[in-house]
Amino acid sequence: QHPGRGLVPPGDFIPALEELGLVVEAGDWVLGEACRQIAAWQAQGLAVPKVSVNLSARQFADGLLGQRIASILESSGILPACLELELTESILMQNVDEAMRILDSLKGLGPSIAIDDFGTGYSSLNYLKAFPIDVLKIDHSFVDGLPTGEQDGQIARAIIAMAHSLSLSVIAEGVENQAQLDFLREHGCDEVQGFYLG
Repeated sequence: QHPGRGLVPPGDFIPALEELGLVVEAGDWVLGEACRQIAAWQAQGLAVPKVSVNLSARQFADGLLGQRIASILESSGILPACLELELTESILMQNVDEAMRILDSLKGLGPSIAIDDFGTGYSSLNYLKAFPIDVLKIDHSFVDGLPTGEQDGQIARAIIAMAHSLSLSVIAEGVENQAQLDFLREHGCDEVQGFYLG
């Protein structure tokens, strides 16, 4: 919230954080705030199934992420299952062996793991089945053309079928109208997010 510009979108402030070398600290602050908010909602008697938090490439690769998440979870007092960590597939493919090691350590802490923007990177399906993940998120670029775009429809159906065959849940991003929602419901998408719903 900028005093003159109002709300500054992530596309503007995240590159600035990266340039200044502050993206890890900001990312940890976001994780901590999310966990504190979950605890506050639970203290009010609200049922909070899960809150997703995006991780940056620098957070993921700095070697101390697991320790920091364990500390944040402990200090907030929430159940780890209330937290979902989102990573883009491009982050995971930078160094697959290291990514596997980090994911295993994160999974051991208890949060679920989601691959964000799925379909826009270069992940190998062979690695996909080996990563300890729980959720695939269909990128909004494939949802935009639904239900009339034939290729978008084929890609969305294929991702849903593949994810379910690997026992993964599927979330479609960028749902902005009833027709998109109806298409995704009809083809078994587990969850959706987007401006149509709020």
